[in-house]
Amino acid sequence: MNFKVPSRLRRLLVDSVELPQLQFPMTQPPRRRVSKRPAPQRLTDVLWFGRNPGDLRMLEYVPPGVKGPMPLVVVLHGCHQNAEDFDRASGWTALAREHGFAVLYAEQKTSNNPNLCFNWFRPSLVTRDRGELGSIREMIDFSCRVHKIDADRIFVMGLSAGGAMAAALLATYPELFAAGAIIGGLPFGAARDAMAALDVMARGSTRTAEKWGELVREVSPEAARYPAVSIWHGDEDEVVSFANAEASVAQWLAARERPRTKGRLRLFDGGERREWRDDYGNLILELVTLNDFGHGLPVGSVVEGWEPANDTERFILPAALSAPEELVKSWNLAA
Repeated sequence: MNFKVPSRLRRLLVDSVELPQLQFPMTQPPRRRVSKRPAPQRLTDVLWFGRNPGDLRMLEYVPPGVKGPMPLVVVLHGCHQNAEDFDRASGWTALAREHGFAVLYAEQKTSNNPNLCFNWFRPSLVTRDRGELGSIREMIDFSCRVHKIDADRIFVMGLSAGGAMAAALLATYPELFAAGAIIGGLPFGAARDAMAALDVMARGSTRTAEKWGELVREVSPEAARYPAVSIWHGDEDEVVSFANAEASVAQWLAARERPRTKGRLRLFDGGERREWRDDYGNLILELVTLNDFGHGLPVGSVVEGWEPANDTERFILPAALSAPEELVKSWNLAA
């Protein structure tokens, strides 16, 4: 299929005959910064964690003095980002030390993608136990073997390309995760090559809800349950169309074979939260829409007069809600 690539997306392509890489364009956020929060803890680089078919880097933080099994949060950064900068800006390890849970970062390498994007659009790299997906699974298994991890309380959060990879993990290993969050990301199976990825990022997809659901059921045909899924997206995201958030909602409702209802709407200052619950009242899916919000990880309170120090911070944006802090609460991670 031929289509014209919009000018603002042309720079997403890199010089390669195979067009294997994607990079997200630089969008200028408001001249504001998150307010001071507890300093992040130092991440530990794990040099060997088992098979590494996707050739990714593993970093972790395990708070000291925690008694009994602790939850584990897997964090996946976006393009142009790395684990340490992302952690400083998002505050995940500071939250982990405060509340007593472990954090695992999978980090992309320039040898895999010069723009540090996870290759969510390549089927061979997001297949069960293969490629980048297989590497992340090995990291989780390593953490569970070495640390006192509660196997029933493993979570994943990803931003942008990391959000698309989080969707792939939730779809492919539903038995592994209690819940996950897709922030500014895309549904599982949205593209199978770089050109298709550009198209769906810009415009979304015309797939039906049933087709989206089939993509999940095909890779996990024997799933007894699916994780709770939290989808966050800005209504002014010019990098990943909001249509992808709507497609993610359709995908997870269809995977559960639930009718496409509107869900329960809750308004808050700066956006809305739409919730779907099971017959017992448990949250199974939510869509958090942020008003006047672009592409990035939403964080909370802000102060004026700041510009991003690096590419990572360009995609850490002030918002009415802090996604990490809200997820800590909704996943019951608070000590």
